[in-house]
Amino acid sequence: MIMGIQRPAWLEALYTQKFFVGCSYHESAKKNEKNICCLDCCTSICPHCIPSHRFHRLLQVRRYVYHEVVRLDDLQKLIDCSSVQAYTINSAKVVFIKKRPQNRHFKGAGNYCTSCNRSLQEPYIHCSLGCKVDFVLKHFNDLSPYLRRCNTLTLSPDLLIPQEMGEEETQSTIVNSEERISWSSASSGSQNNQSRIVRKKRSSDNEDMATSCIISRRKGIPQRSPLS
Repeated sequence: MIMGIQRPAWLEALYTQKFFVGCSYHESAKKNEKNICCLDCCTSICPHCIPSHRFHRLLQVRRYVYHEVVRLDDLQKLIDCSSVQAYTINSAKVVFIKKRPQNRHFKGAGNYCTSCNRSLQEPYIHCSLGCKVDFVLKHFNDLSPYLRRCNTLTLSPDLLIPQEMGEEETQSTIVNSEERISWSSASSGSQNNQSRIVRKKRSSDNEDMATSCIISRRKGIPQRSPLS
C-alpha cells in the first residue's frame, strides 16, 4: 500500500526551527533575530543571512502575542489554507503556525477547533495551520492534494526588520468571510491542470464531508418525529 505524502521538509522546519532568537553567525550585528524561514535549506535565518539565501524561497515569520504567525498571502502559495481561521493584524491577514491549546470548561453550542478545542467563528474548523495538517493526515493520510507548487517566494523590503506585534500596538479582528483559495494554475499542460482540479475537488469534498460530520455532532439538532 502506497502511503500518502506526510509533512514536507519545509513544513517540519516551520514547526521545529527556533525563531526570534539571536543568530549565531551575526552575533555582533544589530537586529539579528532569526525571523525568516528558508524553505530550501529548512532553517531559520536573520536578515543579515539573506545574501547567502537570495535565490531560495524565503518566508517571513512574525509574532503576535508570543505566537508565531505568517501572512496568509505568502502561506497560501505553499499550502491550501481554507477552513483555517485568519486574523487581520496591521491590515494584513495572518494565520497561526502552531496549535494554541485551550481547555474547554463547558460544553455548549459553538464552533471549536478540530484539534485543540479553541473557540472559532463559523465556518472555520481549524485555528492554525498545524491543526489543519493534523486533521488532514488523521482522516485522509495524504497531504499532497493540499500542497502547492511554489518555485519562488521572495520577501518584501519592509518585512525584513524583526518586529513583535503586541496587543497594545495593534488591534486584531477576526476575518468574517472565508476566501476560497483556488488551486495553483502552474502546470506543464492542460492534462496536468485537469488532474490537479480533480484532486483539489476530491480533497475539498473529503474535508467538507468530515467537517459536516463534526459540526453535526457538535450542534446535536433534534429530529422531529413524523406527523401521524
